[in-house]
Amino acid sequence: MAPTTIAAPSSCMLLKTPFSLKRGSKALTLNNGRRLSKRLFSCNAIYNPQVRIKREGQPETLNYRVFFEDASGKKISPWHDVPLHLGNGVFNFIVEIPKESSAKMEVATVELYTPIKQDTKKGKLRYYPYNINWNYGLLPQTWEDPSFANSEVEGAFGDNDPVDVVEIGDSRGKIGEILKVKPLAALAMIDEGELDWKIVAISLDDPRASLVNDVNDVEKHFPGTLTAIRNWFRDYKIPDGKPANKFGLGNEAASK
Repeated sequence: MAPTTIAAPSSCMLLKTPFSLKRGSKALTLNNGRRLSKRLFSCNAIYNPQVRIKREGQPETLNYRVFFEDASGKKISPWHDVPLHLGNGVFNFIVEIPKESSAKMEVATVELYTPIKQDTKKGKLRYYPYNINWNYGLLPQTWEDPSFANSEVEGAFGDNDPVDVVEIGDSRGKIGEILKVKPLAALAMIDEGELDWKIVAISLDDPRASLVNDVNDVEKHFPGTLTAIRNWFRDYKIPDGKPANKFGLGNEAASK
């Protein structure tokens, strides 16, 4: 895979509360330092690195891993070492699950270098019951704190994972691809009592990226998309006999 050039990070800390709602509104802002995690991860600052993808094992097997390497061939963590902020409201987004696929890929948060792997349950590979219709992945250097109760979202606690992104552009990403995106909206999904933010964003490479900046723009230029995203994440567990997920904030998408 061709190297991907990314900008230098400002720090290697994870955020305790990566998102905070503005008082008196449903606007959502990325919070870069108001509350720092008690769990700090040491990592070296990366200056204009060329990140390469190294795949080990065969796709859709228990041993398959997608590792990230710097220009020297040293393994790095997509979660801890790739910077979050690029400036001017632009962020790095790492694709875990390409659009129109169903294998449940995710960063292995407890493994060394946190490679991307396929999730398992009882020793079996996990799949969504149907394809996800957008590129799905994470914001690096973010963390949903399981000890922090969000009073504006039913007091739900974070799910102990990176913050998720749903990228709505036309192009299909690749596992491990790093895209520059701008956030547009957020859905406050509550999954079995845990808060699991879904940040709706668009790649700057998408031809319609300049047309959308908030919820209203998404409704205008991507009509029905926010509803489709909410319904997809609400219902995807039902075929497995589990209850539907809920959403806070009045079941509505919040602007960035």
